[in-house]
Amino acid sequence: MGVSDDMPVRPSCLAAKQRGEAERPNGEKRRQQTRRRVLTISGVGLALMAAFVGVGILAGLRINLTPSEPLGLWQVVTPDRPVAVGDLVFICPSSGALSDFGLARGYFWQGTCPGGAAPLIKVVAAIAGANIAVGANVRIDGVPLPHSRLSSRDGQGRTLSPWAGGVVPPGQFFLHSQFRGSYDSRYFGPVPDTGLLGFARPILAFTSIGAL
Repeated sequence: MGVSDDMPVRPSCLAAKQRGEAERPNGEKRRQQTRRRVLTISGVGLALMAAFVGVGILAGLRINLTPSEPLGLWQVVTPDRPVAVGDLVFICPSSGALSDFGLARGYFWQGTCPGGAAPLIKVVAAIAGANIAVGANVRIDGVPLPHSRLSSRDGQGRTLSPWAGGVVPPGQFFLHSQFRGSYDSRYFGPVPDTGLLGFARPILAFTSIGAL
């Protein structure tokens, strides 16, 4: 009798082999279905997130992540009167040198303002015609501005230069935050009121700022 190198296939083994071949396509099909479900769920989630962001923007909602004012959810409110001293506002920093410097140093978040920065939340400390003196702190028309002490260096040890001071020009605001580390008009001077987005109204604030 001749000798064969083929192993004999028992009926039970043959049946198992056939079942395995049948299961492989079914397993692949199930994996494809799972992938499709995951992609569908992810797509729906992204669509809902985009819709939420869109509705939030239309409603004037903004999330503040900076320590200059309380962290949390805020609303941009369209002014129904002229902006006055003491108003808390959303305002865009000037495009060009100011926005470029603030973004480069990380003082500003990236956002939708013309210069590429996110809107700032600041208090209008002075309006056009006010005389600003900047020294160890700020004086407005001879009156000290509370919580306005200046720093010569930022938190990373980089030099900070104060604004030279002077009269606030027409159509501009002098901005301030009582948070000592705030980058505001103490350093960059008044900004045009054309960047005004509206009054800033807290909706859900989580922390208070550190006033120094």
